[in-house]
This record gives sequence, C-alpha cells and structure tokens, in this order.
Amino acid sequence: MMRDILLKTMFRMNVEMITQLERVLCLPTRVVQDLVDEARGQGLVEAMGTLHANSGGEMGYRLSDTGKARALDALSQSEYYGAMPVPMERYGEQVKRQSVRDMKITREQLTGAMGHLILPPELLDHLGPAVGSGRSILMYGPPGNGKSSISNGIRDALGDKIYVPRAVEYSGQVITVYDPIVHSKAEDVVEDPGALRRTGNRFDRRYVLCDRPTVITGGELTLDMLDLVYNPVSRTYTAPLQFKSTGGVFIVDDLGRQAEPPQALINRWIVPLEESKDILALQSGEKFEVPFDTLVIFSTNFHPNKIFDKAALRRIFFKIKIDGPDQEGFLKIFAMVARKKGMPLDEAALVHLLKQKYPTIDNIYANYQPVFLIDQMMAICDFEGIPYQMSPELIDRAWANMFVREEEIVH
Repeated sequence: MMRDILLKTMFRMNVEMITQLERVLCLPTRVVQDLVDEARGQGLVEAMGTLHANSGGEMGYRLSDTGKARALDALSQSEYYGAMPVPMERYGEQVKRQSVRDMKITREQLTGAMGHLILPPELLDHLGPAVGSGRSILMYGPPGNGKSSISNGIRDALGDKIYVPRAVEYSGQVITVYDPIVHSKAEDVVEDPGALRRTGNRFDRRYVLCDRPTVITGGELTLDMLDLVYNPVSRTYTAPLQFKSTGGVFIVDDLGRQAEPPQALINRWIVPLEESKDILALQSGEKFEVPFDTLVIFSTNFHPNKIFDKAALRRIFFKIKIDGPDQEGFLKIFAMVARKKGMPLDEAALVHLLKQKYPTIDNIYANYQPVFLIDQMMAICDFEGIPYQMSPELIDRAWANMFVREEEIVH
C-alpha cells in the first residue's frame, strides 16, 4: 500500500526528489529512500541521475512505463495520494496518549474561559468535575441563558494541543481525518535548515499538531452524519464528525430540533459513551472499531424527561440545569453589557424596566435579554441621531422588539 501511494504521488504530483517526496508523503528520508529502492528493484521507478536543473546534486527519480501502468491501476482502486495514512491500531495508541479524559481542568482555567459570562458559583461546582471527567454532559434549561456560550467556554478551557492524523488506514481503505474547517492547526516552527541542531518539536508528520478540536452541530444533525462518508469518485472515505472531534469536544446544540428524535440520537451514542469505542462500516458492509475519546455535550431547551427514557438518561454522566438569572444577576449582566458597549445607565429607565415590563412576563429573566435590549436602544439612538442613552421610552421601544404580540393576523 505504501509503495502504491508513492507511485500515485509521483504520478499525480510529478515529484522526482527524495526531499520533495519526504515532504509530501510526511515520512522520514530513510523510509522514503527504502520505498524508492524497493520500487526500483521491481522495475517501477528509474534513477534519472543528478545532472538536471534544480537537483542540487540530489538524485532524481521517475516512473518507468511499468510504474506508470501500476500507478494508474492503483489510482483506479483509490485516488488517495500524498501523506501516508496512519494504521488504525497505531492511531488508537496515540489517542490513549492524548486522551481528553486525562485532562485536569482547574477552577481557575474554567473561570478564565468563562470570564465573559456571569454565572452562579454553584454552576462551576457542577461543570468542573463534568469537564474534567471527559464524560458526557447534558445541559438543559430555558432558551437564551447561555448553554451554547458555556459549551464554547468549556472548549476554550481545554487549551492544550493534540496530534491529529491527516489520514488513517483500515483494511487497505484510507479515511481522511484532518479537516482545516474543524481542526485549528498550531503555528509551525520555522527552522534554520543550516542549523546543526533542530530546535522545533520533531514529531511524526503524518499528524498535524492542532488545538483540541471542537465540533458543533445543531438542528442540522442527522444520524447518517455520524457514519463514514464514502466518495465514489476518489474511492476514499472521510471521517464522520465524532471521529474528527476525537481528543476534543463534540457539542450537540439545540437537541430536540433535529429531524431525528433525541432518543434515536442518544441510542446511537450509547456504545461509544460506555465503551470508549465506536463502530463504523465500510461500503462493503464490514464493520470495525475506532477509538471514541470525546467529551460529548448535549444542550437542550426541553426538559430531559420529555425527550429521553430513563435508560438513556442514565447513560449521560452529568446532567446540569442552566437557569436564567435572578433579578440581581440580571442587573449585573445588564450593567456589564452597558459598560462594554458604552451605553450610560439610567436609573429611571431601569426602574421602568423592572417595575413595569418584567411583571408582564412573570419576572422571568434570561441572560440574552440585556444584550438584546441594549443593542436595540443603541440602534434606535443611531437612527434618531442622538447620543447613546436610556430612557423609559427607549426601553418600551426596545421591549416591543423582544417579543411577538399574540394578536391574530387578519388575512
């Protein structure tokens, strides 16, 4: 398989030098040279000498006619070429070395990542152990209280880096894993090629050093998005979302808004959550195990008892209720948002808001409301050409946009 990937890469990318092949195949020079020597011994590759331009005295190689025929034959089976895939078994060992379950999250780290949110102290008491365990978390509660923001804060708290394979191989099939949309690559250390000692971190270049990944899905999540994606043109596979999030966080936002019932989604996760392994299937129907090492966060506006049975709830390790703030918490958030946005506070406007407006909705506060009301008042001030300010009248105008009136629409 490695020899065929070498031939396909030489054919598709027209690379001739060992140093070029080393870079493209992400292998050490010695291994590339061994592969080329083996292919030469089989009459698939020919040495071109060192005399052509830009060789820098380095031997060049090209495919023989037999090598081109073999490359075309290999391409007809799979278009994959470039970085050598990591065998699934070896990747499983790497996953254990960088497991999300070995993360030690301190209160300071979590508070630092959530610093922009006003949260009750007891919430961090529940969140800290949940995140540190690397197990599943269900956050539930009324909408607009920051469940998504908290999920993102958890992601930021993880903070360190892991190695993500460009591709893995199982049973001769290549599955691409590294995805620039999901994986945030760490900065490359540029080294002086003339230096005797390499200063940067040397690691297996079949992997990419990345921040711990985060995959966020919402109402668009379907069960088939959790299966291998087969590309019939290139005859290669792409890893599903939860596989790409290995070593990081998988956030299922707005659970209950998907086309699939929440119970079906949870049932799909039961084996992975309990046994730290997932089962995927090839086009042939052959099933195989892959490591499952992901902190799964479910977030829903529904009460868990309404969307899950008891068996499913039992399998979700931590269940945390995210409530709206009380009046004191609401005022703290309101003042913080106003200060950030340069909106002066006005006592008469606040009294009007708390005494006249909130009683109409049974004094139910939500974390999103201060931002919404202040943004609305700023938009009105911009339109009216007046400095940013609060007043009972501006509160009324902003409030009118926060809720839809219940009157009937006349056709």
